[in-house]
Formats: sequence, C-alpha cells, structure tokens
Amino acid sequence: MNAVTPIPAGQPKPLLQPLPHSGSRLTLRSSGLLGWQGFGAELVNVSAGLHRIPAFKYHRVGVHVGAPVRARCLCNERGHSRIQAHGDADVIPAGLDGQWSDEAACTIFSVWISEAFAQRTVEQLSLKSGDAQLRPQFQMRDPRFQHLAWALRAELEADEASDPLYAESLCTAMVVRLIGGAPTLENKRRTLAPKTAARVIEFIEAHLDQRLTLSELAALVELSVPHFKVLFRETLGMPVHRYVVQRRVERARTLLLEGKLNASQIALDTGFAHQSHMAHWMGRLLGVTPRELIRSGANAGNIVELDSNQSRNIAIPR
Repeated sequence: MNAVTPIPAGQPKPLLQPLPHSGSRLTLRSSGLLGWQGFGAELVNVSAGLHRIPAFKYHRVGVHVGAPVRARCLCNERGHSRIQAHGDADVIPAGLDGQWSDEAACTIFSVWISEAFAQRTVEQLSLKSGDAQLRPQFQMRDPRFQHLAWALRAELEADEASDPLYAESLCTAMVVRLIGGAPTLENKRRTLAPKTAARVIEFIEAHLDQRLTLSELAALVELSVPHFKVLFRETLGMPVHRYVVQRRVERARTLLLEGKLNASQIALDTGFAHQSHMAHWMGRLLGVTPRELIRSGANAGNIVELDSNQSRNIAIPR
C-alpha cells in the first residue's frame, strides 16, 4: 500500500473524509519540523489489512521499503495486484482517492508535494500542460527516481539534517522525473555568466544567516529552478546546497578562530539551526569539532583548512 500518506501539518484537509478501514499506521519519522515548504515526507509502518485513502489537495508518492509484500490496489477505477518490492512506488495525483489491501505489514516512505510546488516546476520547464501532468502510476520502477527518494529519506532520518535547500532540490528533481521533463541545455548557456555568478554568490554571502531557497536564487537571475541548478553546478563545481553549506562552515570557522562569540551564537549567525547542526557539518567538511578547531587556533601551524578532497574551493567570479 505504497500511497499511505498522513495529512501534513499545515496542509489543507482532504477533499473527502476518510472511510473506515481495517489497517493502521504508525509514523516513525516526519519532516514536520525540518522547515521544508511545499512538500514533506514521512516514514510509516503500515499494518496488514484494508486501507481507504481519501482524495487530497496535494500529490502523493509512496515508496515501499524492505521485504516484498503482496498487495492489491484500486485507484481512479483501475485495479492492480502485485508483489511490491523494495523501491516500488505508487504515484497518486491530487484529487484522487484509493483503496489498498496489504497481506502483511510493511514500511512506506511517503512523500507529499503541493500542487503549487509541482505547478511552479512545470511552468519553469516551459512544458505544455498536457505534457506535464502527474498521472497515477502503480509499482513504478525507476532507478533514478529511487535514487532521489532514498536521498530524501536519508535527509528525513539524519540526526542532523542538511539545509532545507538540499531537500527542496531533491523534491524538485523528483517532480521533474515524474513528469518526464528533464531540462535541456541545447542552444542555451551551459554555465552562468561571470556577472550572474557573482550576483548569486554575493547574495548568498549577504544572507548566509537566513533560510535560502532555490526559487529565490533562481528568480534573482531570472532563470527557472531546474535550469539554474544545472548552470550553478557546471559553473561552481558543486550543487547549490553544497556550496551554501560550505560557505557557512567557512564563515563559522573564521568566527570561531576570532574568539569573540560563543559557538551557539556563531551557529545562528551563520545559518545553522543550532550548535550541534554546525558541529555536524564542521565534522564532515573539516574533520574537527568546533572545540577542536578553537584549540587549533592557539597554534597557527595547526589551523584546519577545508580538505580539497572533500570540497572544492570556490573563487568568486569578477
């Protein structure tokens, strides 16, 4: 029963009230407190039995996790019987209800995407509306989509999640994959113009302490989000979210070595959710904790630099 999706916090109520069903579900993880906007995810344990799911005002994707389970489903007057395996996905567009029956308990990675989020992606790809519809799909097996789904699941389950910018990037790519509208760079620039790149970087530098989104960065240079993501990576050598996190770590490192502010204040001033979030990323990029970094500052010869094998130094274009 891959499309079991609880109502996300702050989202509209279902168009129809749910009918009684014999199955039950238990939420293991939720993105409710991660700051994701326009989309969300949950990891859910689903019991054996019959589940009736009402129509919602958002799109739903459920990805099966773990051992195979035999299931039967009915959606949009289409029936389907299958053995759902690890990675199999059901796609249920907004406005459609469904019914699923699982012969054994299973785990589902459930993603919801608002119509506004999906529509914005469609418009930015300049696709015809008839070619850009999310259609019902049962037991979808798409290795690229699975890769994106597992990356988003890793974010959901991480003790210290990345910047919401990363999750937004993954969900945008998932929508692109679902509608089959991957952006093409034919007859277009393959990198950002130097002045354009400088403008984006200067904006990021000025707003590192704030929540950044792909939409606002792309709008800054009048590009669609899918096109902007590709051009940024080709120009800077890394995805947008990676660059932002690296710059936050670099600024935090500088402030810690200056010794004028405590670690908690530095974490907030550099855009991290809290001190342990900053420590997590400093450990990944620098290989040291904030405390170890401060100690290294007492000996200039031991000051830690970013590992060139872990991340690429970025020079601001002039």
